[in-house]
This record gives sequence, structure tokens and C-alpha cells, in this order.
Amino acid sequence: MSAACLRPGLLAVLCAIAAFLAAPVRAQAPAPAGFAPFAPFAAAPRAGAAAPAASSPLRLTLDLEGSEKPGQLSVAVQIVVVMTLLTLAPSLVLLMTSFTRIVVVLGFVRSALGVPNAPANQILIGLSLFLTFFIMGPVVDRVQKEALTPYLNGSLAAGDAMERAAVPLKDFMLKQTRTRDLEYFLELGGFGPTSVRDVPLRVVIPAFVISELQTAFQMGFFLFLPFLVIDFLVSSVLMALGMMMMPPNVVSLPFKLLLFVLVDGWHLIVRSLVESFTT
Repeated sequence: MSAACLRPGLLAVLCAIAAFLAAPVRAQAPAPAGFAPFAPFAAAPRAGAAAPAASSPLRLTLDLEGSEKPGQLSVAVQIVVVMTLLTLAPSLVLLMTSFTRIVVVLGFVRSALGVPNAPANQILIGLSLFLTFFIMGPVVDRVQKEALTPYLNGSLAAGDAMERAAVPLKDFMLKQTRTRDLEYFLELGGFGPTSVRDVPLRVVIPAFVISELQTAFQMGFFLFLPFLVIDFLVSSVLMALGMMMMPPNVVSLPFKLLLFVLVDGWHLIVRSLVESFTT
């Protein structure tokens, strides 16, 4: 199709567009009853006209007033204390309970067997937590009886409740702490001759952690001995047979697992850990 054929049609389209633009704007039809115009085009209200009643917005009020009883913490301070305890809860579980010794000993068991990924870390930590809850049960019951229940009943102030709650934990840690470690931290802190009941927690906690690590490493040494004997025997046999290219760990692993299952190793380890805190 040639350009000459397209010219009449193009001229017709241009004429139609020009006629549409040149047409006068029609008057706007009145809006139907009940129709509200869009906000930018709505007319401003006349002076003196009554403004529509504004609906009151929703409001949220937090009341942080203190307790009416003297010696009680205000609600705001109680919220801060609870949030702080939730933040420090993992450290309290790790350092002020039996968790440290248990998890270290179970890690030594896995290393002695020669299986670094079995049981998994989640299983070992879960087992350590439940054993910790079992061992710390009497201490928790004592805290609840002497501190938590009187505080919830309103017969004990918050400060006195915290002091009473620290006593059972302190007694537990002192029972598992070596005298040498306790005297060492007392000397570092510049304390003079101090009674056991008067030792502050900032001295008891690090001494308790050092004692727990020492006890856990001693138990780990005795755990490694039978498996080390198996490694020596397997290495000697492989050398005698001339199989020097054969990894001894691969051959000794089934014998380690067999020995561990025959002596009921998990029962012995758990029983030793629990009894180490009761003696």
C-alpha cells in the first residue's frame, strides 16, 4: 500500500482529534443524593457550619505505677528484671548448675569412641539439660518454697526474695567447689579470712566453674583409658600383620562400640554423673 493511499485516512483522524479538543466543556451534572465527592475536590465547609462529630480514636494505655505496698518493686522495674533474667538464663543454667560437668563428660565420651558426630550435638545438649533438671530438682523446690511462694503471696519483698533464692544455689555450688579454688578467688579479690556462709556469689561462681571443669576432665581421663587400650591392641596387630596402610581407627571403632554396648556404657556414665553430685 502506497503512502498516497494512507494520507486521506490520516487527515481524517487529525481532524477528529482537533474537533474534540476545540469542543466546549459541558456543565457537570449534579451529584446524586448521598454521594460524597472525592476529598481533594470537595468544597470547604461554610463558616459557622457545625463540624461533624469526630469519632474518638483507639488508645492503648500502659499503667506503670508502683505497688501500693512499701518495699515492693514497681511494675516497670519488675518488667526490666524479668527481661534481664530471660537474657541471662542461659548463662545461669550453664554456670550455676550441674550442666557444665555433664556436657563436658558426654563430649569426652563421644571423642573417646571416635565418632565425632554421633550422638549429635542436639542430643547431647538435650540429655545434659534433662539431667540438669533432675539433679537440680531439690534446689529448685527449695527456692520455690523459701522464696518464690512467699513473694507471690505478698508476704515477702522482692529484695528479700532474691536473697533467699540465692541461698540454695550458693549451698549447692559450695558443696561442689574445692577449697583450693575458693581460697584462690578469695585471695584474688582481696578478701580476708571469710566464713563459708559469708562468701559472696562473685567469688563462689568462678570457683565453682573451675572445680566443675577439673572434675569433668578427671572423669574424661578415666573414660579414655579402656578405649586407648583397644587402640593400642589394634595398632599392634595391624603392625604385626604388615597392614601398615590400614587406618587403626577404622578397625578399632567396631570393637569400641561393642565394648561400650556390652558394659551398658550409657547407664554407667549417667549413674556416675548423678552420683558425683550426691556424694
